[in-house]
Amino acid sequence: MTRARILPVLFLLCGAALATGLVLKGSPGTAVALLLVFVVLAGVNSPLVFPRSIGALEAQRRSAADGRPVVYWRPGCPYCLRLRARLGRHARRLHWVDIWRDPAGAAAVREANGGDETVPTVVVAGRPHTNPDPRWVREQLSRSA
Repeated sequence: MTRARILPVLFLLCGAALATGLVLKGSPGTAVALLLVFVVLAGVNSPLVFPRSIGALEAQRRSAADGRPVVYWRPGCPYCLRLRARLGRHARRLHWVDIWRDPAGAAAVREANGGDETVPTVVVAGRPHTNPDPRWVREQLSRSA
């Protein structure tokens, strides 16, 4: 199992265990509600919420060709989730790199952030920006179109 899926799987397992305990105690309605909360938490922290990740080298190549920003992210990061949610449908136009799946992406983030794996790190025209405002990212995306 990859690191990206550990947190969502833990949410599902904990939710299932708690829901089972509630069902055995005679509270099936509460169990269903609690299980739904854990399923939502698992979904939000899943890599499935984000556009398909590509490798850092491929993202850099594509960005050089089309001028679109590269977003380095990782599952479970609330700031990455905020960026993704606030970008809405525009998020699919960016190049997303999951640093937990791509060692070159993690290295690029560490280089940009003084050795820290701080995400989201958005690279626009070769310049990294750590945790930028989503409106600013949307502006950069409209400039590259």
